[in-house]
Amino acid sequence: MRRLADERGLFKMTAVDQRPGVEALVRSRRGAAAALFEDVGQAKRVLIETLSPWSTAMLLDPGYAYPFAALQTDPRRGLLMTYEQWDCEETPGGRKTFGYPDWSVEKIKRMGADGVKLMLWWRPDASEDVKAHQRELVKQVGRDCRRHDIAFLLEPLLYPLGSEGNSALYQEDATKRPEMVIDTALEFRDECYGVDIFKMESPIAANAVPHPDAPESADCQQWFDKLGQALDRPWVMLSAGAAMEPFRRIVAHACRAGASGYLAGRAIWWPTFESTFPDWDAMRAGVVRDGIPYAQTLHALLEESGTPWTACRAFSQGIELADAEADFYKRYPAS
Repeated sequence: MRRLADERGLFKMTAVDQRPGVEALVRSRRGAAAALFEDVGQAKRVLIETLSPWSTAMLLDPGYAYPFAALQTDPRRGLLMTYEQWDCEETPGGRKTFGYPDWSVEKIKRMGADGVKLMLWWRPDASEDVKAHQRELVKQVGRDCRRHDIAFLLEPLLYPLGSEGNSALYQEDATKRPEMVIDTALEFRDECYGVDIFKMESPIAANAVPHPDAPESADCQQWFDKLGQALDRPWVMLSAGAAMEPFRRIVAHACRAGASGYLAGRAIWWPTFESTFPDWDAMRAGVVRDGIPYAQTLHALLEESGTPWTACRAFSQGIELADAEADFYKRYPAS
């Protein structure tokens, strides 16, 4: 947890684990039937090299980012690894999430990561068999993270039920109800899931979030406050493809409600990636020109009103090392 945050305990984390959207853009520009490993990998390498110094942690996927650019990650920063494959099982009752084949928390720990990220398709109104599958997946990852002493970050995402949605081209569900985001937080805060950090979406559709100081912002802030009240442990905001200004407003509202930071990717680098691929020099220059100043804007919001993770309600009695006695070396399990 400490390696994922800055010295004050604020999370300023950058995601480069995006897959379907990046693959689709590469295919369209190259005219290829399938995204090339080298193209997707090189794009992520540029992003990692450029944004890592401005992030407290980087989120990488095991299919492109890590094998192509592991050595470009800054060893002074935290490392999060993706657990889930993006493809899911679409059923009439909702989506079922699965991990990458032959991938595990044990492997993520062995490669030296500090945390495991699980993106979970979730609808409180999905069918019972779908919800049972999703719950068991979260519990399994939580158990494995506890066994291997690694932080567990859960990213539950709402989606349209039925044929309306397309998991490969994820965009925020603009028809979502804020109660559904709150209900999702209440579901997975239970200790049986073992979640350490929540990566939450805005309870209000991104483009409908007003400026935090606007007269009409009070109603919106109430929903962010309810989200903060529902979670007693650290939570950060995801961008869900929101543009720069809407996401800045979301982070401002979230910080006022007790959020400890953000874990975002597309809001920071997608406009540059989309406009410059495959000109690597132009991509790097664009991220320096636009992405880094934007990240600094988010950092200023966090430093003004964000809540350090160590100050969350779950740690109101302080933080202590488990079994911190003279025989710690005996009591600490080997596996």
